[in-house]
Amino acid sequence: MSATNQLLKAPPYPVEQALKRLGNNLRTARLRRNYTIEEVAGKIGTGRRAVMDAEKGKASTGVGVYTALLWVYDLLGPLDDLANPVKDEQGLTLASAKEKMRARKSAVLSNEF
Repeated sequence: MSATNQLLKAPPYPVEQALKRLGNNLRTARLRRNYTIEEVAGKIGTGRRAVMDAEKGKASTGVGVYTALLWVYDLLGPLDDLANPVKDEQGLTLASAKEKMRARKSAVLSNEF
């Protein structure tokens, strides 16, 4: 069995919880807009099952479905901030640790241009 299938069958607990929260939020957004599952599925060009699975937070639902649902509800803006390198504190810390602390004398440079 591949790692991908394991992730879809039993994602890590924090991932599973995040998807469930996202699904619940998407369902709330749909209901507040008074859209049926069929209407939303038609707007994003998919079937009812994909919308229902996204609202349940299923890991097997494609990221395209989640993104399209955010678009339908005009909630796509915050997606721009996900994994933003400027806000990645751990990544920035790791990158700064790899930066040179001092300049080293390089090989003799030639004056020929």
